[in-house]
Amino acid sequence: MGENALMTTPLRVLARTHWMGLGRSTLAVFGMLVLMAACSSGPPPPVAQHPIAEKTQADRATKDVFFRTGRDSPIPADKRAAFKGLSYYPVDSAYHVPGSLHQDRSGPPVVIELQTSTHQVRRMERVGSLQFTLSGATYKLSAFAGEDEGLSRLFVPFGDLTNRTDTYGGGRYLDLDRTATGLYDLDFNAAYNPYCVYNHTYECPIPPAENRLPIAIRAGERMPEGAEQ
Repeated sequence: MGENALMTTPLRVLARTHWMGLGRSTLAVFGMLVLMAACSSGPPPPVAQHPIAEKTQADRATKDVFFRTGRDSPIPADKRAAFKGLSYYPVDSAYHVPGSLHQDRSGPPVVIELQTSTHQVRRMERVGSLQFTLSGATYKLSAFAGEDEGLSRLFVPFGDLTNRTDTYGGGRYLDLDRTATGLYDLDFNAAYNPYCVYNHTYECPIPPAENRLPIAIRAGERMPEGAEQ
């Protein structure tokens, strides 16, 4: 997605550093390679009993291939051969919930400055507040969009009580396609680490205080083994 240049040094800057933004066609090729490899030998796979979980596992396999072999992989080139795959919590349907976006249209768009991993700031528009329920309690997360990116997608950076233990201390991200209804499929199993976890040359926004959840979200990507917080 489009980014504002914040520095003149060789630092590679990604506002969200979301892997899906690297190009659907590139990832589609990797997905086809994974599928071809799976179908090249052996008995056919069993009929899917949990299609959402199986899709999540397939997406994770595709992402592993991309991280290992993709030209735009955040893994440094000299470490890709040893890359064993990303670390995840098991897929848990309890963290796949509906959400609703609430927008305040009474005034002009609200633009805030998000701190980043390089101590710079990134200006982003606060689109609205996503409300959802987990374990019977209601929570909300602010959803953002880059100033120059339009509103076709929502960026949801968040922190939770797993940060600095199981997950990255700077929080994790969700990306959502905009809907006309304001209703969203909020799947924390798809929560992912910013690229600066794997390569410090990337600049990554840090979730604001309003997006720090007072619960543990044990879903999505975890910290890689041996990685420094």
